[in-house]
Amino acid sequence: MRKVSVSVPCALANLGPGLECLALALSLRSTVELWEISQGLEIDLEGEAAEGGRVPLDSTNLVVRAAEAVFEKAVRRPTGLRVHAVNAIPLAAGLGASTAAVVGGLAAANALVDARLTRDEIWRLAYDLEGQAHTAAAALFGGLALVSAQAQELVRRSLAVPPMKVAVAVPAVALSAAEAREVLPETVPLKDAIFNLGHVLLTVQALTAGDFELLPWAATDRLHQPYRQKLIPGFEAAVAEARRAGAKAVSIAGKGPALAALAPDKHDDIASAMKKAFEAGGTPCRTLVLPVDRQGVQVQLSITGPAGV
Repeated sequence: MRKVSVSVPCALANLGPGLECLALALSLRSTVELWEISQGLEIDLEGEAAEGGRVPLDSTNLVVRAAEAVFEKAVRRPTGLRVHAVNAIPLAAGLGASTAAVVGGLAAANALVDARLTRDEIWRLAYDLEGQAHTAAAALFGGLALVSAQAQELVRRSLAVPPMKVAVAVPAVALSAAEAREVLPETVPLKDAIFNLGHVLLTVQALTAGDFELLPWAATDRLHQPYRQKLIPGFEAAVAEARRAGAKAVSIAGKGPALAALAPDKHDDIASAMKKAFEAGGTPCRTLVLPVDRQGVQVQLSITGPAGV
């Protein structure tokens, strides 16, 4: 029996000015396990995905859809499939939980049927399935992902960053991807586009050099955060308290509602300050302190005797 276990890190996308072109892998991991069984489809979930029936247990499940994309491309499929997913990444928070499911399903299916797809080929499939090239690149390759994705253009580079941690606040705010997209304007002033071009370049420089003196100025944005922050009650108070506690930069994680604070130290204090700010405004909040992940997706294949032996 072939069994594949895949571990996928979460991804902090955008990092202020890097809308849909920057993402940083963080060491909060979800696991996808696939087995070939005699027939049918079996799915069981643990962790975040198991709560409240929010994740489907049929062929529409993201892990299954991703696996099917590999089976179709490889023209090879198991007789039946069992899926076991342990998701530690908060759902609908902007931390790449859906991307982790897609990447996990693709990487696991690739190993299960020996499709021999490269990581870049898996990245292309992930983009085709979900459209999140930057988060998929961070999840697959680790470190800081730089991406350009427009129609058929798909280019990436992965950069190493020094050891650092990120304080994350996850307020209990319902914010759908559709809402986060719809609030963005179709056009922006030229001066705002120019502003972001310079700031995204300096954000990359600050992160790769570990330059926390440059980061407060660099990691500011005019293209998405001014619009999306209105969808997150308590945003301004949480940012102000995070900075007061020592944060050098605070950005919306992906589409939100999670906030990510970068700092050289005092991460627990910063996380606590954001939590208190949200809860003072009546919004429950949980926090995480996460190191940067440098490994990306990890795949383990084991071959044993028949099921039950």
